[in-house]
Amino acid sequence: MSIEPQSPSDPALSAGVPASAPAKLKPAPIAPWWHTLILVALILGNSFLGSAKVESVGSTGHGSRLLLYGGTFITQLILIIIIWLGIRSRGVRMRDVIGGEWKTVEAFLLDIGIAAIFWFVSLMLLFGLRVAFGLIDIHNLAKSQQDAIKLLAPLAPHSYLEAAFWVALAVSAGLFEEIIFRGYLQRQFSAFAGDAFLGVVVSGIVFGLAHGYQGWRWMIVIAAFGMLFGILAYFRKSLRPGMMAHAFQDSIAGIALFFLVRNHK
Repeated sequence: MSIEPQSPSDPALSAGVPASAPAKLKPAPIAPWWHTLILVALILGNSFLGSAKVESVGSTGHGSRLLLYGGTFITQLILIIIIWLGIRSRGVRMRDVIGGEWKTVEAFLLDIGIAAIFWFVSLMLLFGLRVAFGLIDIHNLAKSQQDAIKLLAPLAPHSYLEAAFWVALAVSAGLFEEIIFRGYLQRQFSAFAGDAFLGVVVSGIVFGLAHGYQGWRWMIVIAAFGMLFGILAYFRKSLRPGMMAHAFQDSIAGIALFFLVRNHK
């Protein structure tokens, strides 16, 4: 994802800008402000309803978890379609929102390396944040593990079939959520505020608020995680490394929860 124009031929970066304009210009929104407002309202509304859904899944079990995974995929797909409808009116393509290209094997491997380094560094930073907010008690790790299981067990896969669905959902979430929060919202907030840093911060906050079912402390941690993804997208000018790191993180988290829940039982 690029916040500043790179070439006049890219409609995502030159929408509404005269061809004779200088190279450095204030980034233009890629969709109307009301479109962004509607999208944020849908995200926050789904987050509010998601808390009730997770509670209901905890009492009903297997079939409900599969329905929850499927419903989450469909919800995110609908948001992607809404984004596509909004940006196409400005002549912006989805590939422009994603940014970056893999013209060579080396370019692909470079993004894998960036994703791996980002994932490791961000986990270290978030570990410290979780300790600071009391989500991890370094003096009683067993209790912290039990608390995590208690919070996330209703959502975590309990069977191999559910684990397979979880991984599929994690991959799609890595793609969809990066487009929604870093590709679209971060770009929009940066353009509205005229400041890339504010775009990173506000889109990260919305990312945290989108996970309301995990409680306010986890929402703060997730918001910080979103900001780290935003920084990566801004400097890399592409969502691709973030997509890979995001999909990997969600997959690993789900598999870890799967084994934790089975062992807990």
